[in-house]
Amino acid sequence: MTTLQNDLLLRAARREPTERTPVWMMRQAGRYLPEYRAVRAKADFLTLCRTPELAAEVTIQPVDIVGVDAAIIFSDILVVPEAMGMTLVVEEGKGGPQFPTPLRSLDAVTKLDADGAADRLQYVYDALSTTKKGLDGRVPLIGFAGAPWTLASYAVEGRGSKNFETIKRLMYDEPDVLHTLLAKLTKVLGEYLVRQTQAGADIVQIFDTWASIMSKDSFLEFSLPYIMQIVEHVKSHTNVPVIVFAKGANSSLQELADCGADVVGLDWTVDIGEVRDIIGDRVALQGNLDPVALYSAPENIRAEVRNILTWFGNHPGHIFNLGHGILPTVPPEHARVMIDAVKEISREIRAEKND
Repeated sequence: MTTLQNDLLLRAARREPTERTPVWMMRQAGRYLPEYRAVRAKADFLTLCRTPELAAEVTIQPVDIVGVDAAIIFSDILVVPEAMGMTLVVEEGKGGPQFPTPLRSLDAVTKLDADGAADRLQYVYDALSTTKKGLDGRVPLIGFAGAPWTLASYAVEGRGSKNFETIKRLMYDEPDVLHTLLAKLTKVLGEYLVRQTQAGADIVQIFDTWASIMSKDSFLEFSLPYIMQIVEHVKSHTNVPVIVFAKGANSSLQELADCGADVVGLDWTVDIGEVRDIIGDRVALQGNLDPVALYSAPENIRAEVRNILTWFGNHPGHIFNLGHGILPTVPPEHARVMIDAVKEISREIRAEKND
């Protein structure tokens, strides 16, 4: 087994002391990198996801090009509903991924095939093992999955939505149908993440991208309990840390801190120092630079990085990240400015406080 040369992310996730703050970016294997676009020119999105050698190539690119402290496997959260029998279509320039036959009834939900769905995602595990070999211990490898609520939102709406009327009508009018769907997704997702760790993931993240569209009561009924079941399943079968990122669920941070995860991800709308004061003694925190800040001048990017690191302070348990995914038109050199600034300034803060 290869020894990790850089285990900062894993130590920070467990709130152990680190010599500096680790940094990575959501969607870091993506269109902002010319090298990624060159690979994409040879294959469509889903082919890239399903071809382990290509997925591994783009997963490793940000480690080499911008110097992040972790690689996150290139895949998509929607491969899970697809493995359960839904048809997934991704057409460039047509509004993102779509399910042409969305789930609109109990009968449709019942027909989803949870049994063996995790087995049908072997190409993801192959991509992880291929990537692990290519990384050769340089940095940790992150696996991930979408949270049940977010996957259900796509499966019921059929695509991304502005107001999410269909899933919300289901939530209000037929909650039992929604709970049936969420339970099916949860069963598959727990096994899927465990299988990812067996294939080489050193840490996993659960993305609840659409947590922000719910009231607190709805989040606590239709999202968090299912996230907790997944975390418990992963924890009972592995020893890897778990990150939960429920974007916009800022009124439920206390509950998220108690969900069993090691790390809670934060979007850019909260003060990370205030959140640390509230829940930082229970979990590590990840975040939380505004992704749009990466369009600004380098000196302003550095200033924003310094602010976040200063607000968090010289405490264990911080993983620097954006508050959501890096945007496709960000200049790669600006991403490097942020990453270099995190490395330099966090070392300064450690030294100042320890003198």
